[in-house]
Amino acid sequence: MDKKLKLLAVDDDFINLKLIRSMLKNSPDIREVIEAKDGLEALNKIKNEDDIDIILLDIKMPVMDGIEFMENISLIPKKRNIPIIILTTDETMKHKAFDSGAFDFLVKPIREHELYKKIAKVKSLL
Repeated sequence: MDKKLKLLAVDDDFINLKLIRSMLKNSPDIREVIEAKDGLEALNKIKNEDDIDIILLDIKMPVMDGIEFMENISLIPKKRNIPIIILTTDETMKHKAFDSGAFDFLVKPIREHELYKKIAKVKSLL
């Protein structure tokens, strides 16, 4: 059976979350999208949801940014291997994101075909 993925989208920009949700609603690879508005909320959702397969993560957010989130999730043994795709407008964050454990990187504005390609790459490894 072809597994459909459960995705956590983390972004402090409401418009970006809605954009991601609308892009992914037609994706054959995604069964569910859950949302968080910052790293802390995302961390709490991760702790309560056992079946998240992939995370789309903004880096620049209030409360807890993407880098802090990755540092925190790396301390949770069962969750540390969830692939994280970084979403950002800041190319200079690429190194720091990969050093913190990011699986892949997408520059905003997100293009639907690029997002699908990154998700397919993750899915091929699961």
